[in-house]
Amino acid sequence: MMRYCALQTAFGLALIILTIGNVKAQQLPAEDARLKEIRHLDLKYSFSGYKTRDEWMVRAGQLKRQILSSAGLWPMPEKTPLKPVIFGKVDRGDHTVEKVWFESTPGHYVTGNLYRPKNTTGKLPAVLCPHGHWTYGRLENQHLNSGPARAATFARQGYVAFTWDMVGYNDSSMISHRFAIGHRNGFDRNTLWSVNLLGLQLWNSIRSIDFLLTLPEVDPERIACTGESGGGTQTFLLMAVDERVKQAAPVNMISFLMQGGSLCENAPNLRIDTNNVEIGAIMAPRPMIMVSATGDWTKNTLKDEYPAIRGIYNLFDAEDKLTAIQIDAPHNYNQASREAVYGWFAHWFLGRPETGPIRERGGAVATLPELMVFFGNKRPENELNEEQLAETLIRNSRQQLDAAFPTDAAGLEKYRREFGVTLRNSLLAEYPGAGEILSKTISESTQDSRGVRRREVKLSRTGRGDIVPVTLWLAPEKRSLKSAVLIVAADPKSDETGPLAEALVNAGHHVALVNVFPGGRQVPAEYNFFTTYNRTDVALRVQDILTSAAWLDMEFSSLRLSLVGTGEAGLWTLLARGLAPNVDRALIDTDGFKASLDEEFVRRLPIPGIRRAGDFVTAVAIAPFSRLAIHNTGGNFPTHRIQDLYGNFGNPDDLNIRSTRLSNAEIVSWLRN
Repeated sequence: MMRYCALQTAFGLALIILTIGNVKAQQLPAEDARLKEIRHLDLKYSFSGYKTRDEWMVRAGQLKRQILSSAGLWPMPEKTPLKPVIFGKVDRGDHTVEKVWFESTPGHYVTGNLYRPKNTTGKLPAVLCPHGHWTYGRLENQHLNSGPARAATFARQGYVAFTWDMVGYNDSSMISHRFAIGHRNGFDRNTLWSVNLLGLQLWNSIRSIDFLLTLPEVDPERIACTGESGGGTQTFLLMAVDERVKQAAPVNMISFLMQGGSLCENAPNLRIDTNNVEIGAIMAPRPMIMVSATGDWTKNTLKDEYPAIRGIYNLFDAEDKLTAIQIDAPHNYNQASREAVYGWFAHWFLGRPETGPIRERGGAVATLPELMVFFGNKRPENELNEEQLAETLIRNSRQQLDAAFPTDAAGLEKYRREFGVTLRNSLLAEYPGAGEILSKTISESTQDSRGVRRREVKLSRTGRGDIVPVTLWLAPEKRSLKSAVLIVAADPKSDETGPLAEALVNAGHHVALVNVFPGGRQVPAEYNFFTTYNRTDVALRVQDILTSAAWLDMEFSSLRLSLVGTGEAGLWTLLARGLAPNVDRALIDTDGFKASLDEEFVRRLPIPGIRRAGDFVTAVAIAPFSRLAIHNTGGNFPTHRIQDLYGNFGNPDDLNIRSTRLSNAEIVSWLRN
C-alpha cells in the first residue's frame, strides 16, 4: 500500500494552477477567521435587523429554542407541584406584604415576598420583580435602587407584585451563586447536561409566573416583568421564552457593549451568533420600555440599541408599543427610572391615557424581619444542596430521554421535534444550501497511469469566514462509478488514511478527504465564558463535515453520498450524519468510545448540552434510516438503542455493528454491496 505522501505524488505528475472565473463571486477569505476571532461579553456587537415579519418570526423561534436549549429547558422539564407556602402577612395600610416559598423543582425552593393591594375587586394585573447583583438583592433599599419601594409602589397602584431571590441571595442560601460554575473557564459534566445557574434562574422565573397564576385575583392576560442589571437579563430572557409576559421593562441591561458579566447571565451556547439586543427584540410586538443610564454600558441606547429593536417593532406596525428613556445616573434602578416604568405599565395595563412617569410616593418600606422568609423559621427538610441538585437535574434529564425514546411513528416525530432541536442547538451546526457554499480549486493534477486525478479545493460559507481544505480524488470516468465518498480523519496525513483513499478510488469511488477545523485557538485569560459566545472545536469540526458533505453532494449529484469516519473522527461524523439529509450510507469508527461515561465526553467530545440532547442516539433518530455501519465499538457504545430504532423504523439489515475495527478491504466491500 502507498503511503499518503506517495499517493499524492503519484497522482500529481504536473500541477496545473487553474484560473477561476468570476473570482469576486467565489471570493474566499485569506485565512480561517475562526482561528483568531474570539467572541466575548465585552465585544461590541451589532444587529442589522430583518426585512420581513415572516423572516423575523422564523429567527425569533430559532432564538427561543436556542435560549431554552442553552438553559437545559428544551424540551421543557416536568412542571411538578409548586406546593406554595404564603405566610407572615404584614398590613402596610394601602397594601400587604407576605413571605413566600415554593418548590420550582422538588427540593429546590424559590423564596421571596408577595405584595398585594388592599380594597380591590376583580382580576388584577401582576408584575414580576427580579433583582440585580446588589449586595442585599431583593432587599436592597438605597438611592440607586430599592426593590421593596418598587414592589410596594406597584401594589399601591393596584398590581400584585412578586419579588424573589436570585439563587444564592438572602433566603436562597442553600445553593450559591456559583452553582455549576464549571463552564466559566472550562468544561465539566454539568456542561454536558446543560445544568447551569442561568438555566436554574430562568426556570425559577417561569415557575414564578406559575405561582402568580395560582392566585385567584391575578389576571393571566396582564402579567409584566421588570428587573435591573442581572434582573434585566432575567427579564429579557423570560419575556423571550414565555409569551405569558405581556409587557416588560428590562432596565440598564440591553446593550451592544456588554452582555452580562455574571455566571447567571452566561450559559454555554447562549449568545453564539446573537446578542442581547437581538434577544430583546423577541418581545415584539408586546409593549416594552427600555430604561438606560448615561453612566453604564447602556449609554448608547437611544442612538443604537433602541433604533435596532424599533426596526423589529416596525415589522409588526407596533411602533407605539416600544419606548425608551435614559436617566443621567450611574448603573441603577433609581426613583426616576422606576417612575418611568410605572407610567408605561399603567398605560397598557390600567387604562391610563398617557405614558409619562407616575410619581413614587415616599415612605418607609417593610422591615427586614418582615421580609426575610426564614427569619425565625426552619428551612424545609427536603432542601437540596448544590451537589444533590445537580445530580437531580441530570437524573431528571436522563429519565426524560428514556421516557421519550420512540417506539411508534408519532413518538418518533415528537422525539425529532424535541430532542432533535436540542441536538441542533447543542452543535449549532447546519447543512448549508447550494447558495451558501463557496469553493475554489487551488490545484489539479493531470491523470496518472490509471486515469486518476487529484484536486485540491478550499470551501467556505457565505459570510462565515471559515476555510475547509478538501483533497478530492477523481476515479477514471471509464469506470462504473459507485459513489462519492467523504473520508473524515482526525489526522488526514496519517499512515492509515492514504491506503484507504487509494482502495476506495481503485474500487470506483470519487473520494474526498476533508481537513476539519484544527483547533488551537488562543483564548486570552480574561475572556470568561468562552462557550457562551463561541462554538467548541469539536462542534466546528462537525460543521466542516457538513459543509464538505453538502459540497460533495452538489458536485456529484448523480452519485450516492457516503461518509467514512475513521478513528476519533468517526464520532464527529456520526453526529454530522444526523444533520445531513442525503447520506446514502455511513461507516463509523467509534474508536472504543465509552459512551455511557460523562467523563469520556468531557475528555474527548466536549460539546455543551450533548448529553442533554441524547448524543449519538438522537443523531441516529433524526437522520434517515439509511445504511449505517458502526465498528470498533469495543462493547462501549449504545448500539442497543440504535438497533431498536432500525428495528422499529428502518430495515434492520441496513445496520451493521462490529465490536472490532473493519479493515480497508471490509470497508470497500461494505460500501460496494
